[in-house]
Amino acid sequence: MNTHFSLPINNAVPECVLLTGATGFLGGAVAAQMITAGHAAELRFLVRAANPRQGLQRLHDNLQQHGVSDENRLHLTEAQVICGDFLDTGWLADKHDQLMEIDRVINCAAVASFSKNPSIWPVNVEGTFAFAEVMSRSQRLKRFVHVGTAMSCGPQRHSPVRESWEFPEVEQQLVDYTASKAEIERRLREQLPNLPLVVARPSIVVGHSTLGCRPSASIFWVFRMGFALESFTCGMDEHIDVIPADYCANALIGLAFKPQLKYDLYHISAGSQSACTYAEIDQAYALASNGAPVGERYRRVGAHDLKSLASSFEERIGIANPRLVLRALRLYGGFADLNYLFDNSRLLDEGISPPPRFTDYLGACVNSSKDVSIASQMQWDFK
Repeated sequence: MNTHFSLPINNAVPECVLLTGATGFLGGAVAAQMITAGHAAELRFLVRAANPRQGLQRLHDNLQQHGVSDENRLHLTEAQVICGDFLDTGWLADKHDQLMEIDRVINCAAVASFSKNPSIWPVNVEGTFAFAEVMSRSQRLKRFVHVGTAMSCGPQRHSPVRESWEFPEVEQQLVDYTASKAEIERRLREQLPNLPLVVARPSIVVGHSTLGCRPSASIFWVFRMGFALESFTCGMDEHIDVIPADYCANALIGLAFKPQLKYDLYHISAGSQSACTYAEIDQAYALASNGAPVGERYRRVGAHDLKSLASSFEERIGIANPRLVLRALRLYGGFADLNYLFDNSRLLDEGISPPPRFTDYLGACVNSSKDVSIASQMQWDFK
């Protein structure tokens, strides 16, 4: 499937847009969409690098993975790179004047890991807040779009989950990552009243609608593993809320540039209309893999029973660290067990088109993963 999303930018008024996280998965998708649509000149990039040349090279490498042509990448210059890192925000004072020239921010930067990465809180909370605090002093800034995660809502919510500023206690969050994303949203909203904040919470971002897993294999390995083991914590009749990175990027751009928004908080999600059941995904996965669906061989297991699958790990998924595999299954099994759909009516009401269904582009994810082991793909989410 070749999905095209129109870019919701008004070409009449050139503005300076600062994009953070452009060397990552979602930020890279935002950069790719804007550059390919001819908006390279308006972009500034906050990049973790020793110097602008190194930063530009990191951008080039990631944009190539996102399918940006050599010609379009060559439009970027070192002058568009602001070297900075949310782990050490000493650079903010030096770059103050540059930051005050920014009209809009799309903040995709974060440590997006389900591991116990010690940088999660310093980057996702402390560093992000320090950056936003400086931007809140700008007289020029029109909008600050901050990317959260829909899963920060925590457990025990009624599905479909509606947007809410209420969060569970930190200890109720399933992983440190979701806890950090909830906390930074709370701080931005409560402590920076002058920040023109709009929060966007994507649901589960898997693959790219045309490039598959080429830009990132994040989370797709979970589906591969579940079908290889013929077991997981969800039922075949349950739905999963999955969107591709390029659709999410398009929605973020829309939220950043639309002149007026009705809300300050949005889900970017499949919602009830575009979500797929695991049975539908099983059928599409089998078709793309030239194999047979798991179907009636599938066994639903509880999170506490996942250990019983360990003896078949190597045979079914290849050589991998069994402890890491079991930990990963438990973590993702916990999220799958929630069986959440995230209401996207606010986003659709703003004129953003509905997303493709996961089954529409799952073949691209399968084809781009043929020569990559499940264990290798797991590293995207446990760095």
